[in-house]
Amino acid sequence: MELIDGNLIASTIVAELKSQVAALPGRRPCLALVRVGEDPASVSYVKKKEKTAAEIGIESRIILPPVTIPQADLEKLIDDLNADPSVDGILVQSPLPKPLDEHAVFSRIAPHKDVDGFHTVNIGKIAQEDDTGFVACTPAGIMALLARSGTDLAGKHVVVLGRSLIVGKPVGLLALQKKAGANATVTFCHSGTRDLPAITRLADVLIAAIGRPEFVKADMVKPGAVIIDVGINRVTDVSKKTGYKLVGDVHFESVAPLASKITPVPGGVGPMTVCMLMQNTVKAARLARS
Repeated sequence: MELIDGNLIASTIVAELKSQVAALPGRRPCLALVRVGEDPASVSYVKKKEKTAAEIGIESRIILPPVTIPQADLEKLIDDLNADPSVDGILVQSPLPKPLDEHAVFSRIAPHKDVDGFHTVNIGKIAQEDDTGFVACTPAGIMALLARSGTDLAGKHVVVLGRSLIVGKPVGLLALQKKAGANATVTFCHSGTRDLPAITRLADVLIAAIGRPEFVKADMVKPGAVIIDVGINRVTDVSKKTGYKLVGDVHFESVAPLASKITPVPGGVGPMTVCMLMQNTVKAARLARS
């Protein structure tokens, strides 16, 4: 069994992006990070993004509207960032506090600055295999993990457990594309799938993104399969100072001995998400200069 080290692969990509940014003419790429409210997880995520951006040489513009900001004012803020030629990428940190309409806010971001990859246009470009769009960061990170760990998807059966617009649907579409690093046969599974273990056992590559702690057990996995665990779940653990531990959607202890390759949680897919955001920002800066 080979452990796919997301931290190591992410650090390699960060180093590559640092060299690319240094070679760009003119001003540094700029990423606008909009965070509404003081949700602790959101504060932590934005700080991590800011730190990684600084390491690469990307300018971060942190914008902190009050938690009481009306929907119209937040959309006006996005409009202003869309029109600002010094901003290459825009990210609105989720979740947004109620009653703000998250979908409307994400849709307000101009597709060419949507470095989170959630805009309908960018999701559509994945289906059209149009590389001018931006791929959502977690699916992009999964594909990079597979490629850089030497996993060729051509002709393989990829089973995606989950159908969200953030992970499940786009990663399945990426694996299906007719290009190097993809060309897989893809099956989507979800809460309405009958006899789920019978389908997951057919997977050469199983991508678990269902959001249920340690849901995938050994009896759901084909020996020799590659396992990509997207889940990040907090479960109670009184032995930890925090009172909880992080686990994935895969029961690692029972599944790992069966797998040919597997991602850990933490340290697998998670580190890739931030570096893919930076990769999208560098891409946006290049497109703005072309």
